[in-house]
Amino acid sequence: MPETRWLDDTEQRTWRTLLRHQVYVLDRLDSEMAAGFGISLADYEILVQLSEAPEQRLRMAELADGALVSRSRLTHRVDALVAAGMVKRQPCPTDRRGTYAVLTGEGQALLDRAAPVHVESVRRFVIDPMRRSTQKALVDDLSPVLAELQRDQLATGCPAAS
Repeated sequence: MPETRWLDDTEQRTWRTLLRHQVYVLDRLDSEMAAGFGISLADYEILVQLSEAPEQRLRMAELADGALVSRSRLTHRVDALVAAGMVKRQPCPTDRRGTYAVLTGEGQALLDRAAPVHVESVRRFVIDPMRRSTQKALVDDLSPVLAELQRDQLATGCPAAS
């Protein structure tokens, strides 16, 4: 068994800063969506994914991959969005087992109201405090790692987020 490569002080601060930042920002964004619009951050992400898709619809598996929620949680969230009139389900004409989630006009209207609040918070807590060079370095350095994690997730079926 190889010897453990413990984190030095700088690495430990980096790890803990990234972790805490992610937890606090996601919690803040989730709270803002709930307080202002009665939806969770996961619901918002589902609506965003649908709004950006061709014909504003995606098969459930595609939606799960893009919305960063587990497939079981996605079903629950889509059920709630259907009940609220934000999304509707539509059978897939080429696969009787397949179902599309489709953004409704009501869902688009909610997204139109929520998006400016979300973007302002993302700017305030993530984008604006960072230099452009740091943003680029972060994307450049973490994109290959993210791609590997996504491949592993697809291969194992383990959800990336729940």
